[in-house]
Amino acid sequence: MKISEIKTLSELELNARLKELNMQLFNLRFSNASRNLASPVEIRNVKREIARVKTVIREKQLASANGGHNGK
Repeated sequence: MKISEIKTLSELELNARLKELNMQLFNLRFSNASRNLASPVEIRNVKREIARVKTVIREKQLASANGGHNGK
C-alpha cells in the first residue's frame, strides 16, 4: 500500500490495518522460525508498512491536537 493510499484511510481503518499487519508479521516470524518462510524480505516489507501506518496515525493525532494547523 502506498503512503497516499494510507493517508486516505480513517483512524478506525488505520487501526484495523495495523492490527492486521501485526498478525501478518507474527505469522511471518513464526514461519521463519520453523524454516518455512519462502522469502525473508517479506518480513522487512511488512515492518515498513507498519511504520507507514503508525506514521500516518501519529500525523492525524497531531493534526487533531493542533486543531488542523500543520505548523508550516
